[in-house]
Amino acid sequence: MKKFYALLLPLLGLFLIACENDDETSATPDPDPDPIVYTSGTANFANYVAVGNSLTAGFSDNALFIAGQEASFPNMLASNFALAGGGAFNIPFMADNLGGATIGGETDANMDGSPDIGNRLILQFTADGPTPTPKEGQGTTEITSKLSGTFNNMGIPGAKSYELLAPGYGSLAGLAVGAANPYYVRISSAEDATVIGDAAAQGATFFSAWVGSNDILLYATNGGSGTDQTGNIDPTTYERNDITDPNVFANALNGILATMTAGEADGIIANIPDVKDIPFFTTVPYAPLDPTNPDFGPQIPVLNAQFAGLNLVFQALMVPERQIVFSETGASPVIIRDEDLPDLSAAITGALMMNGVDASTAALTGLLYGQARQANEDDLLVLTSRTAIATLNEEAFTMLTEGLGVPPETAGQLAVNGITYPLEDKWVLTPQEQTAIDDALTAYNATISALATQYDLALVDANALLGELRANGFTQTDGSVVTSTFGTGGGFSLDGVHPAPRGYAILANAFVAAINEKYGSNLPGVNPLDYTGLYID
Repeated sequence: MKKFYALLLPLLGLFLIACENDDETSATPDPDPDPIVYTSGTANFANYVAVGNSLTAGFSDNALFIAGQEASFPNMLASNFALAGGGAFNIPFMADNLGGATIGGETDANMDGSPDIGNRLILQFTADGPTPTPKEGQGTTEITSKLSGTFNNMGIPGAKSYELLAPGYGSLAGLAVGAANPYYVRISSAEDATVIGDAAAQGATFFSAWVGSNDILLYATNGGSGTDQTGNIDPTTYERNDITDPNVFANALNGILATMTAGEADGIIANIPDVKDIPFFTTVPYAPLDPTNPDFGPQIPVLNAQFAGLNLVFQALMVPERQIVFSETGASPVIIRDEDLPDLSAAITGALMMNGVDASTAALTGLLYGQARQANEDDLLVLTSRTAIATLNEEAFTMLTEGLGVPPETAGQLAVNGITYPLEDKWVLTPQEQTAIDDALTAYNATISALATQYDLALVDANALLGELRANGFTQTDGSVVTSTFGTGGGFSLDGVHPAPRGYAILANAFVAAINEKYGSNLPGVNPLDYTGLYID
């Protein structure tokens, strides 16, 4: 197996200076200290099964790979449980440390132009600076090659709460129609099996269940481009990026816990973090356009002149907050399309024509900027938008040239993401979309807390923990501080969503603390410094 090297975080306070009172006698270490005896308390760790999604599987750097699976928080828990009667912990390992996989020998089985299951991200050092880039190579994991046996880590990347209960979620035939999950296809016991059924069949004496993040996260990471399905209790009608109805989530989690506790197993569950605390939403500023950038700065006077007429229309329509102005002295916000704004396309078109603008130009301006505004501090740009901003939007270019007959030179000028062409919904979380996320999160976490009480389970407040990771970080024994800062904080991997191994270790310790408190065990936890904050190869 290829060796991974940790990129060490800056150390704060390399030396500790102890001051002694000369009048006091130094304590003499016990030459033969009593060994620590670890106990499970009232819990039984003999057979531990972990249920969940990518956070349980050990997903990081946008992939599932051997080293990441070894650094999953359930594997860390299992190492602690082994000190107090815990048994073996079997993991459905990927075939290598690339993370990429094939389906029937194909890397792009759905033919969308990109790998179905791509390789993990590494830092590529380019002229533009360090850039997360998929690691080169061909992954050797073949999804259709079923793994035999049972697996204690039943974390299925991408799974939503209700999908863990869905028959056929591990069906190979279901992959072609989007009804199955490739990671579960590898390990499902039968074509009609369910994740929870396979997990419960192992007769766990202790379990962890951390589910529900994807019921919100997929909506969020796609810029709110899905639908908030609150009020719709039929998940078979949902699209992939929709927010799950809180009652659907509650019923799913109740079903999961009822199944896992049927054999009187003890367990622990965790609530769901606020997406606004993860670097996927905190890294790209709303005003990233730098006037000192030679590719942007010289264009500012021309751009402002071009938008002057439109800005007069916005003033006349009593929406001056929609004016588009780029600063020559400070960073400027990008232009975004806000679907919650009234569509002023027709009004813009009419106003421009009344002021002598030809009909085609007026209509095009109305089309492009009818729901446009510049971003502000209340908007969250997703991490992936950084590679789209100030680049040519090829779909928009094609629409302008082939669909509307705009000359290519003009179309190229009008199709620059965030500068002349409003950033699409998938790149930005607007305040209204954030409210939908917040409402779902509040409902989900209330359910999780109530069910933890109902089933007498330990509860981890992962929401508070990741909030603290962002606000203050966690100081380690060597003085270093683990934070949520993208790329350098040590808490999160390069995908900006999933923890790095060091972040997973901090989470594992929160699980251990909750278990010790609930069941009277005295597990030691793990040392986060034993785990890397960033893979660099």
